[in-house]
Amino acid sequence: MTDQWTFDGSPPVDEERMAVTLVEGSTFCIGLPTGDIRPGPPHGLFFRDTRILSRWDLRVDGHPLQPLVVEHDDPFAATFVCRARPRPGHADATILVQRRRYVGDGMREDIVLENLSNEAAACTVALLVDADFADLFEVKEDRASDGNRRQASLSGDAFHAEYRWMGQSRGVRVTATPAPEYLPGVMSFQVVVPARGTWEAVVHVQASVNDVPITGRHLFVAHDESVPQQQLSAWREQGPAYSGGRHGLLTTLRQSQEDLGVLRIFDLTHPERVAVAAGAPWFMSLFGRDSLLSAWMALPVDARLALGTLQTLAHFQGEAANPLTEEQPGRIMHEMRTGMQTELMLGGAHVYYGTADATPLFVMLLEEVRRWGAAEEDVEALIPAADRALAWIEEFGDADGDGFVEYRRATDRGLANQGWKDSWDAVNFESGQLAEPPIALCEVQAYTYAAYVARARLAGFADDLATADHWFARADKLKRAFNDTFWLPERGYYAIALDRDKRPVDALTSNIGHCLWTGIVDDDKAASIAAHLMSPDMFSGWGIRTLAASMGAYNPMSYHNGSVWPHDNAIIIAGLMRYGFVSQAQRASQAILDAAEAFGGRLPELFCGFERSRFSVPVSYPTSCSPQAWAAATPMHLVRTLIRLEPSVPDGLVSVAPVLPESFLPLRIDRLRIGPHTLSLDVAADGSCRHEASEGLTVLRQPPGAPGSSDAR
Repeated sequence: MTDQWTFDGSPPVDEERMAVTLVEGSTFCIGLPTGDIRPGPPHGLFFRDTRILSRWDLRVDGHPLQPLVVEHDDPFAATFVCRARPRPGHADATILVQRRRYVGDGMREDIVLENLSNEAAACTVALLVDADFADLFEVKEDRASDGNRRQASLSGDAFHAEYRWMGQSRGVRVTATPAPEYLPGVMSFQVVVPARGTWEAVVHVQASVNDVPITGRHLFVAHDESVPQQQLSAWREQGPAYSGGRHGLLTTLRQSQEDLGVLRIFDLTHPERVAVAAGAPWFMSLFGRDSLLSAWMALPVDARLALGTLQTLAHFQGEAANPLTEEQPGRIMHEMRTGMQTELMLGGAHVYYGTADATPLFVMLLEEVRRWGAAEEDVEALIPAADRALAWIEEFGDADGDGFVEYRRATDRGLANQGWKDSWDAVNFESGQLAEPPIALCEVQAYTYAAYVARARLAGFADDLATADHWFARADKLKRAFNDTFWLPERGYYAIALDRDKRPVDALTSNIGHCLWTGIVDDDKAASIAAHLMSPDMFSGWGIRTLAASMGAYNPMSYHNGSVWPHDNAIIIAGLMRYGFVSQAQRASQAILDAAEAFGGRLPELFCGFERSRFSVPVSYPTSCSPQAWAAATPMHLVRTLIRLEPSVPDGLVSVAPVLPESFLPLRIDRLRIGPHTLSLDVAADGSCRHEASEGLTVLRQPPGAPGSSDAR
């Protein structure tokens, strides 16, 4: 970088590591603290997985701007405050430059020059513009080429570029008011800024898909009147309100709720459907597993996210067998992409289905949203999709008929591992040797068990006792087989998986905690699992590692073999609480929320698994997404677990029995929505709790699973 400077003479700041990201739906923008988008780094304005601006470089009198501060007005808006370079022979600059940027189905930027001197200032303002239409994966992996993939043109009133490929096209049109002079790659303004006055230009970036212009969500309206601003304002007003003691906890909860609002994606053809994208900036799309688990953990914030996610995934549920995309009848997809370069996508298509766990998770979440008060007719409309999912589990998921769900990718274009730990080396033996597919993961069997139970309970809500009995029987059979086959008695924990030869893969991993969450664990085995999870081998002090430190593949800086994932911990903690390990759940929750405070209130996707005693702060993982959906949802899920909140709206019941750690107290939660009802909880410093519930909701002051509670089978 050139022309870097600081006021105090300290070394130049590495602007590449200070990238500013703005996100709104499927649009995101990454640039420098000046607001510039420069060729080279993974910068750009991205729309539907395609980079529609690869250069956006503002210069005054031919010189780059010098950054002062960035104001993050909203997740999709920021103001970049800069100064123009001082005039030759002068120490101080007199031109202040503000770039107010708004992204959403395109971009709008308001450029304001303010003259701080007593003399009118003449200057040339130039905006360097280019679009390479690189695919998101090419940019992320630094593989974008400078090939002639686009055609650029100038007209009297716009810069226009487009890219055509395989019968599709993407385009971008840039216009400005007042009208600049349009030159190849440059929009130029000749400006005179009055003494102590200002000059302003408004620049619009409009995307097009297959020659159809897309109306930007901030074009031609005041910021407060834009759809993104109205949606975010409504989100802030309707979610739970937290107040009380520990400042760091409140900051984390509020930041998490804000991030979840940013990560929502809206179906334009079904405006009532709101789903959860996996994470910013590179995964602003629907993912099966990620979106389902994130929506589950976000239920205390807005149950409509879960329903919208289910409805959208049901719409794309597999119908035919396709080995390239791994689509199969009834299967829930892994991920969706909207770019043009299908050859860069998993399976070579916009929708890829290679996941073993999204399908049972779909059925699990459907029953959970029914408990949280989703309308009976909405749930009933999704029952056929749930039954198709169960049919996939028993036919395609259990291809060899041994009673367990396993995976093996159909071609070399798919994911080698198809559980939540989907990196190539994530499933290994104690020695570090990789497991060979087909692989049956322990947590996938646990999710399948929970899916059977969920379908039985859904049948129970409909008074269909025969169907309920059938699926309860299937669940019981799987639970017995799982505990007989996966349990390693000499080690006191479950194998992470069975390999192609049905050998137990004997590494000690966090996956076994997911088994606690679903209830597949026999009662006499739970204490041993809890002890292993909370041992120094697994528990770093900042959270539970993905792989024990004593294992051959352990690396605290790896993606899945020794790192700490907040969502993984949230699921494990819920499992610990389910089996009554309250102090262990409190300790692990405290660790994750301490980490959140250390990260400024925003949990990353993952962080390194070093011992807490070794470093004073949790060590970041370099390419972790932030905000990321299931990390953002983790704090809310932890609070739900610690107040032991389990609703059953069809029964008009909710059980609650807070066991929050003392350091989190006091804590008050208002506007907690449970179906059509609201609930407020006030947990005092001594742990005592008062509640206020709307009419029609009976609050049971006892732990879930106690006789008469909403969780009792």
